[in-house]
Amino acid sequence: MPNVQLSATPSRSRFMIELLLAFLLTRFPYIFIPFKWFESYFHELSHGIATLLTGGSVSHIQLFPNGAGFCFSQGGSSILIAYAGYFGAALWGYSIFLMATQKQTIRFTLTLLALTVAASLLFWARDVLTIVILSVLIILFLLPLKLKNSNLLNTLLRILGLMIILNAMASPMVLLGLSGQGDAVMLAEMTWLPAWIWVITWLAFSGFMLLLCWRKVDRKKGVSK
Repeated sequence: MPNVQLSATPSRSRFMIELLLAFLLTRFPYIFIPFKWFESYFHELSHGIATLLTGGSVSHIQLFPNGAGFCFSQGGSSILIAYAGYFGAALWGYSIFLMATQKQTIRFTLTLLALTVAASLLFWARDVLTIVILSVLIILFLLPLKLKNSNLLNTLLRILGLMIILNAMASPMVLLGLSGQGDAVMLAEMTWLPAWIWVITWLAFSGFMLLLCWRKVDRKKGVSK
């Protein structure tokens, strides 16, 4: 019984409602913009982490109001760095969803995510637009802490995690249609594998992350009140 009380794992029906809300919020004009920034940030953060893990260095990241972004780096494995963006964003989305299935750590999770963005702002933000966008993301992570209802906090964070995964699925499809642009095109140039192959692997991985979210729900069968 204590485990049930501490669990914020949603029921199947609640998960489907949250997934639908996540999908709709990524489609509403203007409203979706700050949520798109989350995916863009975790995309560029994943590029940066891959750079550091493969022995390179990150100069700075740059984010734009339309959700585009760049990670400027030197050294490291170019292929792994280029691949890490959409892969990492989907993984971050699932990790956030997973962390949001625990009631007792939800405030710690939001604070930790805000500190992660703050560290990126401190070390990797150089231009005004990026500083403003990252500052907005920090505020969006910290604002829910004023809510006393921890169940609502968990719900909001689960929806955010699902939104990041959905955006990680949609973004490479859009970039595929832009000649000479995007991580898929870069990977195609570096490996001789066509860009659509890389897009399929990102879509498959993002779909797998959604499946893991569903399996978490299906296995626990908890109900968030």
